[in-house]
Amino acid sequence: MADITTRQVGAQNTLEYRLYFEKNGVPVSPFHDIPLFANAEKTILNMVVEIPRWTNAKLEISKEIPMNPIIQDTKKGKLRYVRNCFPHKGYIWNYGAFPQTWEDPNHSHPETKARGDNDPLDVIEIGEQVAYPGQIKQVKVLGIMALLDEGETDWKVIVIDINDPLASKLNDVEDVEKHLPGLIRATNEWFRIYKIPDGKPENVFAFSGEAKNKKYATDIIFETHEAWKQLINGATDKKEIETVNTSVEESPYKTESVEVPAASPEPAAPIDSSIDKWFFISGHNL
Repeated sequence: MADITTRQVGAQNTLEYRLYFEKNGVPVSPFHDIPLFANAEKTILNMVVEIPRWTNAKLEISKEIPMNPIIQDTKKGKLRYVRNCFPHKGYIWNYGAFPQTWEDPNHSHPETKARGDNDPLDVIEIGEQVAYPGQIKQVKVLGIMALLDEGETDWKVIVIDINDPLASKLNDVEDVEKHLPGLIRATNEWFRIYKIPDGKPENVFAFSGEAKNKKYATDIIFETHEAWKQLINGATDKKEIETVNTSVEESPYKTESVEVPAASPEPAAPIDSSIDKWFFISGHNL
């Protein structure tokens, strides 16, 4: 993935911010053009980092903008930031998505009994390095949790960078507790309470919050990869999703190139000091 670079438009922490991806100067989609698998055995996967650990800005791959740049999510026209719920600071892992996956909102999972959330599959990378937006990490899968977010299944795949010092010791979800004690529990806590400061109720999980193992996670990844194939091949109604791409041979949306704005990087805009506030959620101690 060394040949894929990013093109920044505008400043972080602004409505104008866009982070496009390109390969040899030609724009590519991080949703559709970056391959899911990084090796022939399909045991190493490419993860697109959206949000670095310890940061608060809710960055995400845009489904609605051609070539699917990373943008900051908004609500009612205002930029979205996650709150700091004691003892957490921002996101507690590197957060991103698997390319070439899609949680089909037309499909209800037989165990969660809830439909997909219409997004690429969410990934949390638990290695020691703090990543950066647009970084493409090669990772291996350890487990998965199933958040039920407003009636939708919102899978969270737990992975580790293959270059992390602990990578050789982490091969399944039980290894995480052994070598990183408390992280799975903290992850469950984080997702349950992070919306409470904004007046939302506590989130709930399928499987009573249990993290499923590597095999279960791998099955979900392959299912969502197949759903993406149906989307990109035109077999599924794409609705508002931008599916234009430059590399998927069997896709009716494939094109030679797409014009995107010229690079115009600017220093990050200041974040309001209120984002640094700590919220103490009663009754939710680790």
